Amino acid sequence: MIARNENRPLLLANARVIDPSRDLDQRGDVLIADGVIKEAGKNIRASGAPEGTEIVDVNGQVIAPGLIDMRAFIGEPGAEHRETLATASHAAAAGGVTSIICQPETDPPIDDPATVDFVLRRARDNAVVHIHPMAALTKGLEGNEMTEIGLLRAAGAVAFTDGAKSVMNANVFRRALTYARDFDALIVHHTEDQNLTGAGVMNAGEFATRLGLSGVPKAAETIMLERDIRLVELTGGRYHAASITCADSLDVLRRAKDRGLRVTASASINHVALNENDIGSYRTFLKLRPPLRTESDRAALASAVAEGLVDVIMSDHDPQDVEVKRLPFAEAAFGAIGLETMLPVGLRLVHDGSLSLMAMLRAMSTRPAELLELPGGTLKPNSPADVVVFDPDVPWVLDRNTLKSRCTNTAFDEAKLSGRATRTVVAGRTVYEYLRP
Repeated sequence: MIARNENRPLLLANARVIDPSRDLDQRGDVLIADGVIKEAGKNIRASGAPEGTEIVDVNGQVIAPGLIDMRAFIGEPGAEHRETLATASHAAAAGGVTSIICQPETDPPIDDPATVDFVLRRARDNAVVHIHPMAALTKGLEGNEMTEIGLLRAAGAVAFTDGAKSVMNANVFRRALTYARDFDALIVHHTEDQNLTGAGVMNAGEFATRLGLSGVPKAAETIMLERDIRLVELTGGRYHAASITCADSLDVLRRAKDRGLRVTASASINHVALNENDIGSYRTFLKLRPPLRTESDRAALASAVAEGLVDVIMSDHDPQDVEVKRLPFAEAAFGAIGLETMLPVGLRLVHDGSLSLMAMLRAMSTRPAELLELPGGTLKPNSPADVVVFDPDVPWVLDRNTLKSRCTNTAFDEAKLSGRATRTVVAGRTVYEYLRP
């Protein structure tokens, strides 16, 4: 891990340059100076780079906009033993993520302007990537009373959510959508009806029955999504489904988009790449919220990302101590880390033909930037120099003990992967460089 402060220009040469914001995929170079992208896509070295430029030949690797992870749970404030803003940022840099969107499930919750300011200040002082907070939609994440959306937005919150908690009270959610609409603020919602979820710990079905575990029906997701979309239709608000997991929800989402509603959605890299069978013999590192679904659901999600029906792939990074994961499956904590694995696991989907490289990068960079109105997600001239360089083909085996995150609860330990970030640039500074053994 490195962080360079040189002010001299940087030319990343001899690359495959991919910019989903312009549907650009061509051989060329990227010139960075003064913290912004000066040029991207053509052979800049041949026409002459500015005097004093550092030239790095990337030998045909891919250069793309830095990834923007739209859903990451970070322990600071309150649970720094699991993850701090600093450790999360180093994990992100190693995974090619240049912007983290952190969730408000902290202690105290991010539900007032002072806490938003705290997170932003701590990130500025300690993080090597950009960190943007989502603020709580309801006070204390309790689902009863709206937060001050206008003040929180002015303080720097990029969207509003209760994280992995659903707002069960439909009237509260309706008022929140209505109020947020006046600020053109985005509401991000975890779509699980908690009355149906109950004590479920994995997808309801034959496999859960065989393991003797209580299941979470897909209807818990689709019923909540249907309710939310009805309220979006009623209010005209901007709405984003936080984590879609099943084909039934995709049908609901398609109908909403066909009606012209301002509705978008994410899926986690875990749900696009894994299914319930991967749990095997009670692998608690794959106990996720919402749960992994069937292979047909997973394949449907991948197809939905490919066509743009699902807008965003996010990591759902959720660090947990080994002590709360190495328990019987029903008792173990939910969650898996993902900042460092989102890109290489996404490349697995590219290699097996599920996604094009352009579609993957659009879902991990350009679309999150557009939805959250952030300046990244593009290689256009004069845009922030937030860039990832990655080798899409280098083979490696993931060892959770080498990860940068403070916790090691990855769903991909010992996975054979092809592709990884080799350089991450944030605001023109190289903050990570992979040194080949």
